[in-house]
Amino acid sequence: MTDGLIAGYFREGAPIQDTKAPSGPIEQRWSTRRFDAHLVNPANRRKLSVIIVGTGLAGASAGATLGEAGYQVKSFCYQDSPRRAHSIAAQGGINAAKNYKEDGDSVFRLFYDTVKGGDYRSRESNVYRLAEVSARIIDQCVAQGVPFAREYGGLLDNRSFGGVQVSRTFYARGQTGQQLLIGAYQALERQIAAGTVEMFTRHEMLELIVVDGRARGIVVRDMVTGEIETHLADAVVLASGGYGNVFYLSTNAMGCNVTATWRAHRKGAYFGNPCYTQIHPTCIPVSGDHQSKLTLMSESLRNDGRIWVPKDSADKDKDPRLIPEEDRDYYLERIYPSFGNLVPRDIASRAAKYQCDAGKGVGPGGLGVYLDFADAIKRMGRAAVEAKYGNLFDMYAQITGEDPYETPMRIYPAVHYVMGGLWVDYDLESNIPGLFVAGEANFSDHGANRLGASALMQGLADGYFVLPNTIREYLSHGPYPQVAADAPAVVEAQTAVKERVRHFLSCNGTRTVDSFHKELGKIMWDYCGMERTEQGLTHAIEQIRALKKEFWSNLKVLGTGDGINQSLEKAGRVADLIELGELMCIDALHRRESCGGHFRAESQTEDGEALRHDDEFAYVAAWEWGGDDAPPILHKEDLVYEFVEMKQRSYK
Repeated sequence: MTDGLIAGYFREGAPIQDTKAPSGPIEQRWSTRRFDAHLVNPANRRKLSVIIVGTGLAGASAGATLGEAGYQVKSFCYQDSPRRAHSIAAQGGINAAKNYKEDGDSVFRLFYDTVKGGDYRSRESNVYRLAEVSARIIDQCVAQGVPFAREYGGLLDNRSFGGVQVSRTFYARGQTGQQLLIGAYQALERQIAAGTVEMFTRHEMLELIVVDGRARGIVVRDMVTGEIETHLADAVVLASGGYGNVFYLSTNAMGCNVTATWRAHRKGAYFGNPCYTQIHPTCIPVSGDHQSKLTLMSESLRNDGRIWVPKDSADKDKDPRLIPEEDRDYYLERIYPSFGNLVPRDIASRAAKYQCDAGKGVGPGGLGVYLDFADAIKRMGRAAVEAKYGNLFDMYAQITGEDPYETPMRIYPAVHYVMGGLWVDYDLESNIPGLFVAGEANFSDHGANRLGASALMQGLADGYFVLPNTIREYLSHGPYPQVAADAPAVVEAQTAVKERVRHFLSCNGTRTVDSFHKELGKIMWDYCGMERTEQGLTHAIEQIRALKKEFWSNLKVLGTGDGINQSLEKAGRVADLIELGELMCIDALHRRESCGGHFRAESQTEDGEALRHDDEFAYVAAWEWGGDDAPPILHKEDLVYEFVEMKQRSYK
């Protein structure tokens, strides 16, 4: 396809010039920014209000911290409790550069590993700040009572994760996300009791209110009563998570969606790198068409489990215990001897796909590889393995009916995390003044691939330490003029939400919401999944456009809008996921290189590794909504590397 034809899918806008990151030595930039940011007098904080959408690690920690500081905070989640945020599902751990193992770790090494792991497509200043504050996160969580694993001498224990050669991951067995979220939830509940935070559960954000160019509030639906409500504030924070459910089958909770960020995108917020999605290599394989969700098995299992397939495809249906050692291919250890089973997620996922494509996949449909703990049990003893991974083994046994202590686990890649999200500057502020974005909802720290155990790190870094220091610069210029409940922008947002609800309930077509979602997911997985091609992406775009047209004319939603109606909730989410899917494919089509989780088959080395083109694509793709019937507008933020040398990744 020629450049002109590709460009026909989008327009190009002005480049992004200023990210607010200070200049100078990188180790001084965060302290410089904190010092330069204006302060807010404690007495004035009581006059300032902030809305926070989402109560996962980023949202709960931000709400607790801003409430403790004295601001008036309104916190929203669609679950019945903040404890049900998807952060609770994280298993393996959280990274921090404390060097407890004395194995050569440092802030700079964590910074370097993150930049390299992201295939040199992240912003240096943001990544260094993340590494710098990582150690403070652990101290904060220990003070809250998070029960991290400890060594015999009492120090916190560490283990390794993919893409690194040091042990820097703090963990609480396979329940790290749960324990960290409970810590943040406790802090949030303390502020709710103190009266600084007002909590709205079972409320879903359906529209952003922008007044005079500033984010000033949201429109939500009370999911119990069906009432459409308006809430106004001086600033809005979106911490609503990622959009992996665009693929239908993913490791995300069923309720995870893109609506909060997509509504902001349609109001003018740039969407950064939407095609950067992460496929996790260690998931329980699909068992049939009946499934609507996949289950993650923690990456920590790759510390002691060995991944292999039969050398001879004729052995793929044999009992793996009967396949002798010499007939097994430990392909990650063979191809990547330096990192072995702990290569980054994107590399491990593609390697598994290649083995299955070659006919060596095991299990139903040949879509699986073995994760074997026989050597670890022999070396450490079963009791030691149970102590480290027992709850994960139990979960696997309950889902599959197989005993992983006796028979190797079967795993296969699945959609897990998204590196893309709303574009933000160094202050975590979007291009809409007053709209801040934290955690997985923003694009800022992981580039084209996230290293394992860095999601929890980013969420808590943003909420506890970054956002509270940067949002005060914006709030120091407030309180902003009060917005009337009948202001034109408010009425327009309310009307738009009510009209969408009315349409969904009155369309009276023949297809269910789930049928559209499932069809969208298959398109996305087939053409914008682990491997992408120009032909496949253009085909996907046309299919999604046809699907969108049918969705708006042939949708069937039963019930009313006057109370609980899960089909109505899903309809709004799937409508936004369809539009997002089109943008993801356009982004993947325009980026004619391979980097991290974005693998274009036309751009690879002779041995099948991702091949970047730094002369053409060393930039963040920040997309502006072009309109319902107009192509999106591409704004580029050039990535300049001053402290890390850009080079093709190698984990061999």
